[in-house]
Amino acid sequence: LSVASLEDPVVMSKIRQSLREKHARHIADLRAYYDSEIQSLKQQLEAWCNLYVLNRCDQLDSALNEASAHIKALENKNNQLEKQVADWRERFYALSDNSKALQERLEEIRTSQKEKDNTISRLQSRLRELEEAFEKAYKLSDNKNTRLQEENKMFQNLLGEYESLGKEHERVKDTLNTTENKLLDANTEISDLKRTILKLEAQLKQVEHENALKLRH
Repeated sequence: LSVASLEDPVVMSKIRQSLREKHARHIADLRAYYDSEIQSLKQQLEAWCNLYVLNRCDQLDSALNEASAHIKALENKNNQLEKQVADWRERFYALSDNSKALQERLEEIRTSQKEKDNTISRLQSRLRELEEAFEKAYKLSDNKNTRLQEENKMFQNLLGEYESLGKEHERVKDTLNTTENKLLDANTEISDLKRTILKLEAQLKQVEHENALKLRH
């Protein structure tokens, strides 16, 4: 355009009108371009969010299944420990009853042993008396053979009874020692069972605590 035409108001008006139209078209093109980009980004964001949510749901579902399996395992272990504790308690009570019976039997044997010891002591005293009487009778007269034979027979009988009681005494001692050993073994096993029960109860409490934590989680 010439300088003269630029100074013409009509020409300048047309130029400005043309520039406004071009500017408006340019703005519209930019708006359309950015609207398209924004829409595309929105679609991408929505797709990414959906994928993230699906992945997160899968992760949570897997974690839930794993926690459920672990809780089930803890429950099974808990039931097993409870059954084991019940079995050990039953065995402990049986051993306690057996130990009590052995203790009573031991007291009976001790009482019987004491009675036999007293009987043996009396027989020993009687034996000494007869020995003294036999010696006195032998010294007093050699002609009293009949009496001496009777006393000798009585002495032999008493001696046989004494020997029999001595053997019975040894048998009772053996029985007493055997019973005491059984009682000692039973008490030892009872102590072991007590420690085992305490250990199992501690494990049971730990499993219950873990189970409670898992359930709370």
